[in-house]
Amino acid sequence: MNKVIEAMLERRSIKAYNDVQVTDEELEQIIRCGLYAPNGMSAQAPIFIAVRDKQTRDLLSKLNAGVMGTDSDPFYGAPCVICVLADKQRSTAVEDGSLAIGNMCLAAHSLGLASCWIHRCRQVFESAEGKALLDKWGVSGEYVGVGFCILGHGTQDKQAAERKVGRVYYVD
Repeated sequence: MNKVIEAMLERRSIKAYNDVQVTDEELEQIIRCGLYAPNGMSAQAPIFIAVRDKQTRDLLSKLNAGVMGTDSDPFYGAPCVICVLADKQRSTAVEDGSLAIGNMCLAAHSLGLASCWIHRCRQVFESAEGKALLDKWGVSGEYVGVGFCILGHGTQDKQAAERKVGRVYYVD
């Protein structure tokens, strides 16, 4: 089977991680795949903020959990979080960022790493605390939060759920 198709069929969203950090080389390869994702009019609207600093990662987790009204870790213990935001002025901002996250999740799988797309990035970076973080990191411009891509070494083996029938229509 084609290796790309195989990765698409095998990759799962993992929700349990150990604390072993993603290496510099792994992170660079994953981000590069995000940078090469398709995007509207080749505008390259998404930006990526890779967070491996535990204190910052834990703060992002707390802000995300606050949106949900819980104190559990929405990043499932993953030691690396990539914040994906996109230029608000682009009509395809969310779609462009979504494709980038998909590419990064597939890249992580191909490297033997686990990943999961985590929501509430928009709400986190619309908050005063989120805006302050962007300022602290030197991110200027008007961005919408698309999602968090968590990365690490998973501690669960997850199988694909059965696919629902009746979801495909062919028009010849």
